[in-house]
Amino acid sequence: MNPNMLSFDEALATLLAKARPIREIEMADTLVALGRVMAADVRSPLVVPALDTSMMDGYAVRVCDVAESGTRLPVSQRIPAGSVGKTLEPGTAARIFTGAPLPSGADAVVMQELCEHAGDEVAINHLPRAGEAVRLAGSEIAAGDIVLPAGTRIRAQEIGLAASVGIAQIPVVRRMRVALFSTGDELVMPGEPLPPGGVYNSNRFQLRVLLDQLGCTVTDFGIVPDRLDATRSVLREAAEGHDLILTSGGVSVGEEDHVKPAVQAEGSLDLWKIAMKPGKPLAYGQVGAAAFIGLPGNPVSSFVTFLLMVRPFILATQGATAVTPKALMLQADFDWPRPDRRREFLRARINDAGAVELYGNQGAAALSSIVWAEGLADVPAETPIRKGQTIRFLPYGQLLY
Repeated sequence: MNPNMLSFDEALATLLAKARPIREIEMADTLVALGRVMAADVRSPLVVPALDTSMMDGYAVRVCDVAESGTRLPVSQRIPAGSVGKTLEPGTAARIFTGAPLPSGADAVVMQELCEHAGDEVAINHLPRAGEAVRLAGSEIAAGDIVLPAGTRIRAQEIGLAASVGIAQIPVVRRMRVALFSTGDELVMPGEPLPPGGVYNSNRFQLRVLLDQLGCTVTDFGIVPDRLDATRSVLREAAEGHDLILTSGGVSVGEEDHVKPAVQAEGSLDLWKIAMKPGKPLAYGQVGAAAFIGLPGNPVSSFVTFLLMVRPFILATQGATAVTPKALMLQADFDWPRPDRRREFLRARINDAGAVELYGNQGAAALSSIVWAEGLADVPAETPIRKGQTIRFLPYGQLLY
């Protein structure tokens, strides 16, 4: 590896160390808290389940009343979910349904498939044991248990759990405020005529969606002209009231790359060369109170660098405890005999055999590759890969949420 380059792990660790967690807390309605980050532990006010309940449709009995298979008992009551039955008298059974509270006196439930109901009686064709098919009170959650720890990123599962214990509002970190803009006189918005030498601005679209998916509040400053004064003006405006300024393009050293000198004039900037492919250049700095990250202008490089670098930085700033993706260890269904000196993230997906296959064109300009792919194959620097070898695969499910 070039000694002037940071390794991927070094760059990520440095970036995460610079993340300053947001301290402001607000209450979000549970129903609309998807994607937010828990700002404090939430404890259950309830015991779950509140009562001993039936785990299936069947008959509640006293085990001592069923001495042998085929024992017949009169059915004394019917207990659907949402109602509470009477005390079960000795020598009787209660028809009971899934989720219904067990009547006092009963100590087991026999599933209906093991019973024969005829008239007012039921034949119990099974010898139950105490506690069979019974979900005991408090067996899942005790009152005061932490059900949603601080730092948890809220999914549908967490919303369902919070609702199940009666929590209507959740303390969350306020949304991260991100200012977004692109630079380049060659950029054209979709829907407009494309002049010779022009390029449609795909970065603005994909970065905006990625930020939205991370629960950020985005101010989109659009396309900034390739002029130093214009870039400095937007940076000053973007630094007001934002936690992060995110740009694509313009951080190189060309005559028309004005982002670097503009950030240096308005704040501070480090320009990193990272030993990763795609996405070698990354700029990090500070403008006023806002962090600044400049991504490569190449759309595939911008996409991959966002997933692997910017996403963890945003999650860390939001206070999330889990910020890096979990890899799957899978077999490669490809040969990669000429590895790069940099760590490579190849666009790939899992085939029907459960192995990782590559998109045919791994060029950094092939946006079709990230659409076809289901994730990224993580290939260490200077490491050839043979078909059948176990490799790390980072699924989009770990990178896009």
